Amino acid sequence: MEPITSPKTLEELKELRTPVRNTNRIHHERLSKMQKLAIWITEHVGTMGFFFVIFLWTASWLTWNSIGPKDSRFDPYPAFVLWLFISNMIQIFLMPLIMIGQNLQAAYAEIRAEADFDINIKAETEIETILMHLENQNKMMIEILHSIEEQEKKSGKV
Repeated sequence: MEPITSPKTLEELKELRTPVRNTNRIHHERLSKMQKLAIWITEHVGTMGFFFVIFLWTASWLTWNSIGPKDSRFDPYPAFVLWLFISNMIQIFLMPLIMIGQNLQAAYAEIRAEADFDINIKAETEIETILMHLENQNKMMIEILHSIEEQEKKSGKV
């Protein structure tokens, strides 16, 4: 955004105003279906619910294959080869998906920061304009007060 000079009037200030952008809508519209999926995975993998699912799955798997009936064990202790393979595959698949989701979230944070900056610039301009008007009104009131005092002196009331 280019620098804004301080407007002198309310009309000039109104002319400078641009609509506030809805960064949520802008970001959502820019995403493809695959990007939306990556963000969904990133948001849900990073939760305690997902942690508990993985923890319960691991605890169940290891318990069953350690102390379950020997005939029913499918990944016997101490190797747990299948469990290690599945765990590693989950990690390998989730790692790049989470990184993609984080990159998309960072792009969204950049859009929000840009919108916040624009709003801050607008607010600063409006505040400067208000302060200039207040200062002008203050000068006018002082001039009016001096004028009244001079008129009272001339009329001999003071």
